[in-house]
Amino acid sequence: MKTEFSLAQLADPDIAEADKILRACVHCGFCTATCPTYVLLGDELDSPRGRIYLIKEMLEKDKPPTRDVVKHIDRCLSCLACMTTCPSGVNYMHLVDQARVRIENDYARPLAERALRTMLAWVLPRPRLFRLSMILARFGRPLAALLPAPKAGSDSPDLLWRIKAMLALAPGRLPAPGPSGGSVFPALGTRRGRVALLQGCAQQVLAPRINQAAINFLTRHGIEVVLVKDEQCCGALTHHLGRDGDALARARANIAVWTAEAGRNGLDAILVTTSGCGTVIKDYGFMLREDRDFAGPAAKISALAKDITEYVAGIDLEPPRQRSDLVIAYHSACSLQHGQKITQAPKELLSKSGFVVKDVPESHLCCGSAGTYNILQPDIAGRLRDRKVANIATVRPDMIAAGNIGCMVQIAGGTSVPVVHTIELLDWATGGPRPGLN
Repeated sequence: MKTEFSLAQLADPDIAEADKILRACVHCGFCTATCPTYVLLGDELDSPRGRIYLIKEMLEKDKPPTRDVVKHIDRCLSCLACMTTCPSGVNYMHLVDQARVRIENDYARPLAERALRTMLAWVLPRPRLFRLSMILARFGRPLAALLPAPKAGSDSPDLLWRIKAMLALAPGRLPAPGPSGGSVFPALGTRRGRVALLQGCAQQVLAPRINQAAINFLTRHGIEVVLVKDEQCCGALTHHLGRDGDALARARANIAVWTAEAGRNGLDAILVTTSGCGTVIKDYGFMLREDRDFAGPAAKISALAKDITEYVAGIDLEPPRQRSDLVIAYHSACSLQHGQKITQAPKELLSKSGFVVKDVPESHLCCGSAGTYNILQPDIAGRLRDRKVANIATVRPDMIAAGNIGCMVQIAGGTSVPVVHTIELLDWATGGPRPGLN
């Protein structure tokens, strides 16, 4: 793709990166076949190729984004299926991330939408505040049915529609909190390694059982686990809202505490049980590439970050305690299969642990969760969830396994089949408790 940035524009490292990405695009359109919003809506501007044109024009002209540009960029899930499909290696992730920052800085959203986005950016990364909001939402759920239905033919969800979606996602009850930062879990028997486990934000409120299963599994296999004190949200939530200042501040804070922990006691890896977080942490090196103080440490932390299944695939597992004939539908989270290119390890681990693993048809298509997407774009998210659930149903599973809490909550909202984390099944197979749902 031909670009026309001025030399002054290209002096900006972000614009220089965007120019490189844009020039790699050859207009082939392969990305349209795997883009969830294009598959649903059939609008070229709701495809990666269409959005690339919009972003190119916005950046080249260096003018505030228009309402139309914002609409189509906002509809992007950042599922990154286009990057898996692209034969030219276009790094769409870094391009759309840059567009979101430009929109956040230069576009005046309606007041109600600004307030909602500010609330999400403030509450979701703070577990205590998020827990309180979930308790309040539980009391508000019965009122959701009283909210007016969306306007027919509306191409943009209004505030009430989004509030209704938010209330629908709130759980009926919350589990007790898990262990706190600063906790260390010694290896059972001979120590074979030492890792930090990301505590997460929403996950530690909604499903602390996931990290507990990871701790049980890892310590059983000789791995010492530490929950690093003063760790923060990884920054993914605010990063995808275009609030880069907040996201980078959180990244720097985490890099500092993880680097200090590695220096004191050593770390073989920083393990992540939420793949959306893992994709961003693995990108810290790029995000902070121009930061004189943090570029080097950021690259080292990104190299240490691993999805839990990525790490577990490299250790010798205990044989399954009992053979299970349970049929597991494996949902491959977009952030894992497209963002981190981890596709086979989770399925192979489950299969070796005695489960009957089934691929889900159209597994490349997003379930519609995508961070805050199922709140900000509830119509598209709901249609994608229903499509995903219908595809899962065709394999008649006893359980659904996934590696991302957002996907788990989203899919569970449309099916009665239990949805559990991959590590919960691996823990169960090697001596842990049967996965619970609270």
